[in-house]
Amino acid sequence: MQGKSPAQGDGGTSTEGWSVDVSDGNPDDDDLARSKLLDQHQKRHREKLTVITGVIAILVSVWVYATITGPIEISISEFLSVLSGQERGVEYQVVWNIRLPRIVAAVGAGAGLAVAGTVLQSVLRNPLASPYTLGISQGAAFGAAFSIVVLGTGTTSGSGPILSVVDPYLTSVLAFVGALTSTGAIYLVAKYKRATPETLILTGIALASLFTAGTTSLEYFATNTELAALVYWKFGDVSGATWQFNLLLWITVILVTGYFTQRAWAYTVLNAGDETARSLGVPVQRTRLAGMVFASFVTAVVVAMFGIIGFVGLVVPHIIRRVIGGEERTLIPASTVAGGALLLSADTIARTVISPIVLPVGIVTSFVGVPLFLYLILRGREYW
Repeated sequence: MQGKSPAQGDGGTSTEGWSVDVSDGNPDDDDLARSKLLDQHQKRHREKLTVITGVIAILVSVWVYATITGPIEISISEFLSVLSGQERGVEYQVVWNIRLPRIVAAVGAGAGLAVAGTVLQSVLRNPLASPYTLGISQGAAFGAAFSIVVLGTGTTSGSGPILSVVDPYLTSVLAFVGALTSTGAIYLVAKYKRATPETLILTGIALASLFTAGTTSLEYFATNTELAALVYWKFGDVSGATWQFNLLLWITVILVTGYFTQRAWAYTVLNAGDETARSLGVPVQRTRLAGMVFASFVTAVVVAMFGIIGFVGLVVPHIIRRVIGGEERTLIPASTVAGGALLLSADTIARTVISPIVLPVGIVTSFVGVPLFLYLILRGREYW
């Protein structure tokens, strides 16, 4: 009786020493597994679309509420008349010249800071990374303050300490130089293999202290009027927004967000580690550096115009990541919209909570952001 080949066994066939097991190859089971995976993917996709749609609905609702709410109440019908051009009275002036510039600025600034924080957290693989915690905002603030005080690119209004930037382009350039200085230091520290997330945050704290000291030195030599304006500006406030500001802001936010969205797959892969990213063809160092530079640029434009607005770039990415996951293709646009909605909501609260007194929006975002920041520190990397 002829024995079985060692390569053969029950339920198997042998071809030149290779064994192929066909006992579990039921096509119906494979089709069922594929169907379940497809259903799960479609369900997850619908959930993401639902979240993004909900965030957009919140943004639109807050936008309308912010437009009609204030010392001069405007009804919905009057608001629609203003939009259609039928109303040209006081309501028209209030909506188009006072409230809408501020609303558009809040949405744009929030979107820019949120998308910057999202990308920084991904390229550095650090859940605590944001323009504020890495010292990028403070570096931009020093550059902008230097432009305002030394080069005279800012003036104050006759009715109060609100700072008006005469040359937003030069101010933004110098703010970008300051932000880029901080970014370069963070990048060099991040290149060291032993650099931990905690090391990067401590480096950011040191840089923030350095640039804050520089800004304080400029304040020391400023005139009383310049000092009052700079202090108010440092609070973070969008009340001085103009359509010229908004044009530069939105061009920057759209271009930077478009670039980040185009590179979303690379950022997703970076979350898996440098070696994995390299094996998939991602130029790790170039992708990381470009992401940090563009994040610094959009941060610099926001800070140059409206001062330091903290924690938006930290809070929003964590909220959205927890709801829809870490895939950058959906995380980036969702965080952008959510950042605009959050900062607009904070600004609306700042305008109405103790009316007629108007608080700087940076105060409100700090009240929200500090508790979450402490929570993230206490939870550590479990949250990520």
